[in-house]
Amino acid sequence: MSKARILVVDDEPFICRSLTFVLRKDDYEVFEARNGEEALAAIRTHKPDLVFLDVMMPKMNGFQVTEQVRADATLDGVKIVLLTAKGQECDREVGKTAGANDYMTKPFSPTRILDRVREMLGPK
Repeated sequence: MSKARILVVDDEPFICRSLTFVLRKDDYEVFEARNGEEALAAIRTHKPDLVFLDVMMPKMNGFQVTEQVRADATLDGVKIVLLTAKGQECDREVGKTAGANDYMTKPFSPTRILDRVREMLGPK
């Protein structure tokens, strides 16, 4: 059975590295992107099972990336969890409207990330 593919997108290097480390340690295949344009290109190239996508990024924000992914029928199975430091309900609604599957507020623990992966993708 092949490993689940996960894309981590954040313009903050520490967050990207720490999420990638935790996910690889748990035996997922992990890719990284640092801005919205890179994220969209990586999603189209790698077709990940799950994307952890920062909302506030340069070039294209997480909401815009989500909308573009949802508009592309070839990316139907991609699940998106938006990551943000903003936990306001209006931001959650914008994310859901854009097509995100879920929303997590920073900061978060490695355990919480792995729990969310298992909720979204099922047990390995």
